[in-house]
Amino acid sequence: MKIYNDITIYFATSTIIDWYPVFTEKAYFDVIVSSLECCRQEKGLKIHAYVIMLNHIHLIVSMVEQLPQSLSDVFRDFKRFTSQEMTNLLREDNKFRALKVFEKAALEEGRKNNFRVWQEGFHPKGIYDEKFGQQKLKYIHTNPVKKGYVLKPEHWNYSSAGFYCGYRNIPLKVDDIFDE
Repeated sequence: MKIYNDITIYFATSTIIDWYPVFTEKAYFDVIVSSLECCRQEKGLKIHAYVIMLNHIHLIVSMVEQLPQSLSDVFRDFKRFTSQEMTNLLREDNKFRALKVFEKAALEEGRKNNFRVWQEGFHPKGIYDEKFGQQKLKYIHTNPVKKGYVLKPEHWNYSSAGFYCGYRNIPLKVDDIFDE
């Protein structure tokens, strides 16, 4: 993971262990949405673009500069919290196969907790210029189309594509990347 002092906006990816498709129902998507919103409001995370796929998320993010927390700290806390919430939901929903995958991953690493939901890291890539930023924005928004989930990016409910198409009623508030 590489965070640079002179870069303020990052493209980041977090992936579920074994690419397991855990985001298949609204409740699981909502865990991510509510946690990201909490990170926005309480930890200074600015979310410029996002997509929540079935087994990973992509984001373009930055931090409010006056706050002492780092992007790495925010992602660590985000992943810890969402892991606990998703594990609880999986138990409630009797999703034993998913729990077994996450339990096995924790055992293989010798972790103290019982489950490992996310793969290591969040793979930040500094957005150095507008061309690279536009490329990543397009990549994020076309991901559900490439996977065959929807015909148009703005049709995927768990994406900021709708925001950039003029829709304002999307699940997660977006900090317009063009206002930076």
